[in-house]
This record gives sequence, C-alpha cells and structure tokens, in this order.
Amino acid sequence: MPQLKLSYFDFHGGRAEPVRLALHIGGVTFEDYRFTFPEFAEVRKTTPFGQVPTLEVDGVQVTQCDSILRYVGKLAGLYPSDAYQALLCDEVAYVVEEASVRMGPSFRMTGEAQKEARAALVNGSMPVYLRWLQSQLQAHGGQYFADDRLTIADLKVFVDVRGLNSGRLDHVPTDLVQQVAPALNTHMQRIAQTPAVAQYYARVGA
Repeated sequence: MPQLKLSYFDFHGGRAEPVRLALHIGGVTFEDYRFTFPEFAEVRKTTPFGQVPTLEVDGVQVTQCDSILRYVGKLAGLYPSDAYQALLCDEVAYVVEEASVRMGPSFRMTGEAQKEARAALVNGSMPVYLRWLQSQLQAHGGQYFADDRLTIADLKVFVDVRGLNSGRLDHVPTDLVQQVAPALNTHMQRIAQTPAVAQYYARVGA
C-alpha cells in the first residue's frame, strides 16, 4: 500500500471529507494533515494551483478532488469495477462538484453581496441539481447511486447534503434539501448510520 498524505483545512466537510471517509471506511492508512484558514496562505504556496485538497502518493503530489476521490475509492473498494457503474458514479460526483464550483465565489463575499449571490443559487441551480440527484437515486433503487452498494458517489452526496443542512452556510435554508429532494435526506441518514461512518464521526467529534 502506498504512503498517503492528505492535506486540507481542519474542519469536517468540504472537498476532502469524502476522501477522508473513503480511506477510513476502507481501512487505508494515511496522514490526515489539517491546517487552519490562516495557515493556508503558506500551504497554498506548495500546491500547483494554490488550492486544496492535495494528496501525496509516495511523495508525489496529486491535485483535483475528484481525481483523488476516485483513486482512494479504488484503494478502499468503494469504486465500481464495471465501466457503466463507474460512469454513473462519476456522473453523480461531477454534478456535486459543479454545484460546489458555483457556490465557491460566494465564500469570498460578505453582507448583501453574499446574500444576493446565495439567494440566486437557492432559487436557481441548487434545486435543479438536488432534484436531479434525487431522481438518479430513485432510478437506481433508492438506496445507492451506483453498483447497488456504497460507493464514493454516495459519500460525495452525503457530505454535500450534510453541509447544506448544517446551518453553516449563511443564506442557505437548512430545510432546502427537505423541501426539494427529501429522498436525499433519507439517503444521508442511512449513510450516517453505516457503522464505519458513524465510528468516524464519533472519533472526530463531529
């Protein structure tokens, strides 16, 4: 097994959280390097694009969160071997990532500018992608997004929905998911009750 070092902010959520969960579920040993927001100014100087997460694999630094997630999913046994099921898995992950990219600029805003930007998302693209995810989940049996089992797609959606419900995103209603795609909340609760996931959050206190 390669030596792995995952670098990301010291909080529960965001782009590295599905990676952390996958590695924990798969029992894959890794260094979970976490840093504070003030420390990021120095950390970003060591990354190719000034962004995180990054993963070091035997000392070689790799970037891009979905590439990292797919790789660790394979190590952890959470990525489909069937090409079509892998496609379904990737499709879901990329939709969630695209939604995160749309949300990204609002984190650099404050006050009314942030409120307006997030209101536009809440009343625009967010319900569209949430309803689409719900339809994909239901189309594939209602339990998992691909391969009839837990995959990295489920972890990506789980972290996203958990974040939307958390109240940490100003101007995003905590009942948005329940209002527009309640099956995603049921899915989130099911994933949270998976023994390895429950154990992880009990250990990290989140």
